Amino acid sequence: MTVDAPASRHSEFRIWSVCFVLLLASSINYMDRQTLSNVSVRIKTEFGLSGEQYGQIELAFGWAFAIGATVFGVIADRTSIRWLYPAVLLAWSIMGILTGWANSFASLLVCRLMLGFFEAGHWPCALKTTQRLLPSNRRTLGNSVLQSGTAIGAIITPLIMLALLTDDVGSWRPAFQIIGGIGIFWIALWLWMVRGLDLETPVVDHQAQSSSGWKSFLNALCDYRFLILILVVISINTAWHLLRAWLPMFLQEGRGYSEKAMLAYMFWYNVATDVGCLAAGAATIALGRRGWSSQGARVGVFCVCALLTSLCGLLPWLPQGPALLGVFLLVAMGSLGLFPCYYAFSQEVSIRHQGKVTGLLGTIAWLTTSPMHILFGQWIDKTGSFDLGLMLAGLVPVPAALLLLLTWRTDKPPVEAR
Repeated sequence: MTVDAPASRHSEFRIWSVCFVLLLASSINYMDRQTLSNVSVRIKTEFGLSGEQYGQIELAFGWAFAIGATVFGVIADRTSIRWLYPAVLLAWSIMGILTGWANSFASLLVCRLMLGFFEAGHWPCALKTTQRLLPSNRRTLGNSVLQSGTAIGAIITPLIMLALLTDDVGSWRPAFQIIGGIGIFWIALWLWMVRGLDLETPVVDHQAQSSSGWKSFLNALCDYRFLILILVVISINTAWHLLRAWLPMFLQEGRGYSEKAMLAYMFWYNVATDVGCLAAGAATIALGRRGWSSQGARVGVFCVCALLTSLCGLLPWLPQGPALLGVFLLVAMGSLGLFPCYYAFSQEVSIRHQGKVTGLLGTIAWLTTSPMHILFGQWIDKTGSFDLGLMLAGLVPVPAALLLLLTWRTDKPPVEAR
């Protein structure tokens, strides 16, 4: 069984310093990703794209991410993340830089495809790191720190855009090159911070490490918890990525906000996602101190976050104004707060095969949710309305929350411990 006592192999300061480095990696990951959606209207104008074509770009990114998730999940379980992690970050940073030189729809599509493939390596590496360094009862908080980096990256990106964008349609290009170059500095920081750390042995009871190989991996895939997590990961990624990709365009084209007002609001929207993410981790710790089990606390927090995202159901009745913006801030808090809970659930399924479990779930999520961007774009081209799509996106985590509430057992050990 997993051990809930604090890790003793490394100092507290060292462990949480590495979690901060993971936060920075998540920030860079999302800065490279979010640059496109923040200038989506400019890019549509410069390349003469329809809503469906923009959806194809998001589809290419998503399916490449799906392939990369499994590829790097397998590699992460077979090699040292000490070296794999900086390698994939360097690769996606290079693709981000090259995006700034894209001169056609085809070249933009290829750059986003390769960006998606290499960015997928971030999550198996990062989640294996927190699993290796943190005990079960503190992983949700560790994952919150890790995941909050995505919000920080999304917060910083609009500020960079506001500083760099001019009336020239093509002034979006330097942002891709600047943001891509930041990754080089992270690599040096990572290699310095993890020197001497044991990133291979998980913080678990030794009896739980007795089973390994593909047989135990197949047992993990047949575990009912893995099957539940398939629905969970599809639902939370549907909500998060449709909002991530289309909210800036919705604010401009769907509710009539200016580009400057949109970028200013997206700053606060992403601050709210970060607050929700960190609050989710802190809430699980607080509930644990009140006697809740680690996994029981995660289920409860997940349900609250799903209720917040469901506020998208009010969207058709919200015109431009404070009520609309306020509701989206609450949705933002819930939409990212779902993820650290989900990651902690996935870390309890298998010890030996964390990379493959994470990667396969990521593949399933991206294969199923990426085509929704095409459908979303087609719907916008046909109706001119974003409301129905975003409303449904916010509602889909609710069934997953109900399934977790009704079926998730809080006392079942990883497959290797049985």
